[in-house]
Amino acid sequence: MSGLWRAAPRGRATPAPHATFDAVAQSSAAVVIGAYSTSFGLATRLLAQPVRDHVRSVYALVRVADELVDAPRPGQDAAARAGLLATLEDETATALASGSSSNLVVHAFARTARTVGIDGALVDPFFASMRADLDPERHDDASLSRYVHGSAEVVGLMCLRAFLADEPDREARYDALAPGARRLGSAFQKVNFVRDLADDADRLDRHYLPGTEPADLDDARRDELLDDVDAGLAAAALVVPALPRGSRLAVCAAHDLFAALSTRLRATPAAELRQRRVRVPTPAKAALLARAGSRRGRPTPPGAPGGPSAQRG
Repeated sequence: MSGLWRAAPRGRATPAPHATFDAVAQSSAAVVIGAYSTSFGLATRLLAQPVRDHVRSVYALVRVADELVDAPRPGQDAAARAGLLATLEDETATALASGSSSNLVVHAFARTARTVGIDGALVDPFFASMRADLDPERHDDASLSRYVHGSAEVVGLMCLRAFLADEPDREARYDALAPGARRLGSAFQKVNFVRDLADDADRLDRHYLPGTEPADLDDARRDELLDDVDAGLAAAALVVPALPRGSRLAVCAAHDLFAALSTRLRATPAAELRQRRVRVPTPAKAALLARAGSRRGRPTPPGAPGGPSAQRG
């Protein structure tokens, strides 16, 4: 233990007492995104620092909350999961106020939130949507809109806060870019609804899409749902070039990864979508990242010439 207390060499700044804990918390957030998402994991590597760490901190908290509601342990009922989620929400609120937490993921998120300006206006709707998943309902248009706002749109807005943290006139720019961030987050969520329709209904008893059951999904309804996704991606693509240079390429890559997924879903017969989970293979993801770089962060909407392809890879 004595080595931990050695004095810093002369002329070298002594690290803050909490620096090691902060670094470990940030490393924990990076582990979470690396373990759970190849798509976002690849895209975040294109972010400049410190934005990369901020976005990873946001994703880690979101992923942990998802895990609590989506992946119960054996014998764990909805009430037990609700208790765990309430604890996480309370820890997050306390950390937002104090700046620290003994929970490493919450600590990383709180440091980011206090730095970039994420507050309860974005955090509270997120936890409300997570609670909604513990009491499944058949959504109508109004309840689905609330759910998507809390589960996806606010996450896009949290990331936008991180992108703009060091920008001049960041509040004015946030207001201008927020609609695009919401559309992108919503499109990401809705494409997942289509891809995971059968699993959501069969395993989790969740019915997100009004009037759409796995057994009833046909090609026409699939295309109708994906038309909505692609409209959101197209709207978001218009504002990506206005993002700061250090964030633009990563957002373009994430946009194009989900556009490619939408294209692959559209090329898959509806009957197959009920049986298997469509993915964008890793080599195809790498190619999309490279093309995003060649276009200097300007997304190409699905279906456009040169856009993300449904080609198998």
